[in-house]
Amino acid sequence: MAYQIDNAIIKKDADGRLTLIDPENVFANESAFIAVKSDDLITIQLLINSIMKNDFKKWRDLGVIPDNEPIKSLFVRLGYSKEDIAHMLKEM
Repeated sequence: MAYQIDNAIIKKDADGRLTLIDPENVFANESAFIAVKSDDLITIQLLINSIMKNDFKKWRDLGVIPDNEPIKSLFVRLGYSKEDIAHMLKEM
Protein backbone atom coordinates (compact mmCIF):
# COMPACT_ATOMS: atom_id res chain seq x y z
CA MET A 1 0.00 0.00 0.00
CA ALA A 2 1.52 3.29 -1.07
CA TYR A 3 1.20 6.43 1.01
CA GLN A 4 0.20 9.56 -0.93
CA ILE A 5 0.80 13.13 0.24
CA ASP A 6 -1.99 15.49 -0.82
CA ASN A 7 -0.49 18.03 -3.18
CA ALA A 8 -1.32 20.72 -5.71
CA ILE A 9 0.72 23.05 -7.87
CA ILE A 10 1.53 26.64 -6.96
CA LYS A 11 2.31 28.58 -10.13
CA LYS A 12 4.04 31.97 -10.17
CA ASP A 13 3.42 34.30 -13.11
CA ALA A 14 5.79 36.91 -14.56
CA ASP A 15 4.49 39.53 -12.08
CA GLY A 16 5.17 37.28 -9.09
CA ARG A 17 1.51 36.47 -8.38
CA LEU A 18 0.84 32.94 -7.15
CA THR A 19 -2.01 30.75 -8.38
CA LEU A 20 -3.06 27.49 -6.77
CA ILE A 21 -3.77 24.76 -9.30
CA ASP A 22 -5.87 22.20 -7.45
CA PRO A 23 -8.07 20.28 -9.90
CA GLU A 24 -9.35 17.86 -7.24
CA ASN A 25 -10.18 20.76 -4.87
CA VAL A 26 -8.24 19.09 -2.03
CA PHE A 27 -7.21 22.45 -0.58
CA ALA A 28 -10.55 24.29 -0.92
CA ASN A 29 -10.77 25.06 2.81
CA GLU A 30 -7.07 25.75 3.43
CA SER A 31 -5.75 29.26 3.95
CA ALA A 32 -2.00 28.56 4.19
CA PHE A 33 0.28 26.48 2.00
CA ILE A 34 3.86 25.28 1.89
CA ALA A 35 5.74 25.07 -1.39
CA VAL A 36 8.04 22.08 -1.95
CA LYS A 37 10.04 21.32 -5.09
CA SER A 38 8.50 18.51 -7.14
CA ASP A 39 11.60 16.29 -6.90
CA ASP A 40 11.69 16.72 -3.13
CA LEU A 41 7.99 15.89 -2.80
CA ILE A 42 8.45 12.69 -4.79
CA THR A 43 11.50 11.81 -2.69
CA ILE A 44 9.54 12.37 0.54
CA GLN A 45 6.69 10.17 -0.72
CA LEU A 46 9.12 7.42 -1.73
CA LEU A 47 10.93 7.60 1.61
CA ILE A 48 7.67 7.33 3.52
CA ASN A 49 6.69 4.30 1.43
CA SER A 50 10.10 2.70 1.96
CA ILE A 51 9.87 3.32 5.72
CA MET A 52 6.48 1.59 5.78
CA LYS A 53 7.91 -1.46 3.94
CA ASN A 54 11.35 -1.61 5.57
CA ASP A 55 12.37 -3.73 8.55
CA PHE A 56 14.12 -0.67 10.11
CA LYS A 57 17.37 -2.61 10.61
CA LYS A 58 18.73 -0.91 7.50
CA TRP A 59 17.73 2.47 8.94
CA ARG A 60 19.60 1.78 12.19
CA ASP A 61 22.70 0.78 10.19
CA LEU A 62 22.85 4.13 8.35
CA GLY A 63 24.93 5.76 11.06
CA VAL A 64 25.61 9.49 10.99
CA ILE A 65 24.53 11.22 7.79
CA PRO A 66 26.31 14.48 6.96
CA ASP A 67 24.05 17.57 6.97
CA ASN A 68 25.15 18.53 3.46
CA GLU A 69 24.20 15.15 1.95
CA PRO A 70 21.02 15.28 -0.17
CA ILE A 71 18.03 13.35 1.15
CA LYS A 72 17.90 11.41 -2.13
CA SER A 73 21.15 9.68 -1.16
CA LEU A 74 19.24 7.76 1.53
CA PHE A 75 17.92 5.42 -1.16
CA VAL A 76 21.46 4.38 -2.06
CA ARG A 77 22.45 4.09 1.59
CA LEU A 78 19.41 1.87 2.23
CA GLY A 79 20.40 -0.41 -0.64
CA TYR A 80 17.69 0.49 -3.15
CA SER A 81 18.56 -0.01 -6.80
CA LYS A 82 17.29 2.10 -9.71
CA GLU A 83 14.88 -0.75 -10.47
CA ASP A 84 13.56 -0.69 -6.89
CA ILE A 85 12.94 3.05 -7.11
CA ALA A 86 11.26 2.68 -10.51
CA HIS A 87 8.97 0.02 -9.02
CA MET A 88 8.08 2.30 -6.08
CA LEU A 89 7.31 5.14 -8.51
CA LYS A 90 4.91 2.87 -10.40
CA GLU A 91 3.10 2.13 -7.13
CA MET A 92 2.43 5.82 -6.46
